[in-house]
Amino acid sequence: MLTILHTADLHLGHVSGQLEPEAARKLARARLTVVETILGLADQYDVRAVLCAGDLFDTPSPDPDWWRGLLASFTKRTAWSRPVLLLPGNHDPLIRDSVYDRAHPFRRGLPPWVHVVDRDNFELALGADAVVYSSPCRSTAGADDLALALPRRADGDERIRIGLVHGSTFDLPDYQTNFPISREAPERCGLDYLAVGDTHGFREIPEGAVAPIVYPSAPEPINFKESDTGQVAIVTFRRRGLPPRIRKERVARWTWRDENVDTLAGLRKLASEDLTTTVLRVHVDMTVSMSEKEEVDALLESLRGTLAAHGRAGALVADCKNLREVSVEALDLDGAPETIREVAQALQARAVSCDKARRALVILHRLLKQVR
Repeated sequence: MLTILHTADLHLGHVSGQLEPEAARKLARARLTVVETILGLADQYDVRAVLCAGDLFDTPSPDPDWWRGLLASFTKRTAWSRPVLLLPGNHDPLIRDSVYDRAHPFRRGLPPWVHVVDRDNFELALGADAVVYSSPCRSTAGADDLALALPRRADGDERIRIGLVHGSTFDLPDYQTNFPISREAPERCGLDYLAVGDTHGFREIPEGAVAPIVYPSAPEPINFKESDTGQVAIVTFRRRGLPPRIRKERVARWTWRDENVDTLAGLRKLASEDLTTTVLRVHVDMTVSMSEKEEVDALLESLRGTLAAHGRAGALVADCKNLREVSVEALDLDGAPETIREVAQALQARAVSCDKARRALVILHRLLKQVR
């Protein structure tokens, strides 16, 4: 039997603009750390080869920290011999002076068992019974079907034939797909498996096919829109003509979670959960009093963390545009200076119809509480 590990879309160097800077850096580092997990799985399953189907890097010229970190993961494996194939995708295309250029220090430092797909007719035998055919992206956008350009099966060729390309199988009417991939490519090219990258969720097209097109998903999610992510595909071929066995193995450390909260009790429950490896976006949609608003702020702070304490969530995006205060409580002005009393009375008179006055009352309430 032949087993391979299929991954794609690591996007090393991607730093999320949705998160606070420190959280964004933490998530970016996780995309490099997951490489160790992936290579460890390759050892565990004793795979014949590791195929990375494009967008290994987020740009064709990533900062040195990213390619040096990946290079270190490869070079420290001195006893390895199984091939690892790196396919340039549309985010990190094969262009002059890119990280895949033969003169680039990343490319020059790779061990001999790491192969860069640097030509359109790339072919690599996996022993006598299997072969990989591949073609790289040479730009960030294109209209050519790289899968249909792979060589056809010759008469008498009984090997397991694996295609490796980057692109999209979406075929909506009147929609121009970037690097389109025909769903007929496996049959027309005589492939037993088409390993693809681009879509970040796991997809098998069609499910259970003798020769499927498979997206393994991004090993670490990148945003809240993605679903069924954080995995690699372990693919086992028994013999030609039988569907391969595809096992999804989770490798991600992080989970991205979107939550709508419309009650204070719901926010309390969320803040009590263990969310240390969760990127949490919480949409707060409720009406609260001034004292309840203070509790909402405290709960969100417990999720986010402070300079002195870690947050309960690994990273937090708080959407509070639908958090409303309508009942303004009377301030405790005992012992307050006359000027403060006059300001408070003026704000209370305007707070019924003025958002700025209500917010100012909240601030004044907190200041008085802190002073006492």
